[in-house]
Amino acid sequence: MKTELFNQVETTTNELIQLIDSLSEEQLNKIPFEGSWTAAQVGDHLLKSYSVAETLSGNIKTTERNPEEKTEIIKKVFLDFNTKMESPGFIIPSDTLIAKTDLLMALKNRIDQLKEIIRTQDLSQTCLDFSIPGLGEFTRSEWLYFMVYHSQRHIHQLKNICTFI
Repeated sequence: MKTELFNQVETTTNELIQLIDSLSEEQLNKIPFEGSWTAAQVGDHLLKSYSVAETLSGNIKTTERNPEEKTEIIKKVFLDFNTKMESPGFIIPSDTLIAKTDLLMALKNRIDQLKEIIRTQDLSQTCLDFSIPGLGEFTRSEWLYFMVYHSQRHIHQLKNICTFI
């Protein structure tokens, strides 16, 4: 379980970092079309969502169900690219110019924190500090898969943005 999850986190986040790194700062901050975030804003949104590291390191309890029970529904929701989603306010990206080097460094630091959690923590534990409306509390494993599928959704979005900039 840990090795598979670690590999998925690494593969997904490497693709994200490479995609952002391949763009100039001007391209990152260019609005591709009306109503869209910039590539930098997508990166900033993901960075803010990676604060899940704090939830993973917070209060926990022993899980009394399959610790990956909610993984498939998380995958189904995030990888349905036909469904438009609204971002919660606390992870809405900045509307100012975002420096590429700052964004990349912050993303890499957060990703390293998440990888360390995978290496050192019991992923079957349920996290108590935050829950998702309609789905409830997640285990560490489910939160990490949430991060993977959420990132994959936005990598898809970034690739689309890149066709317009």
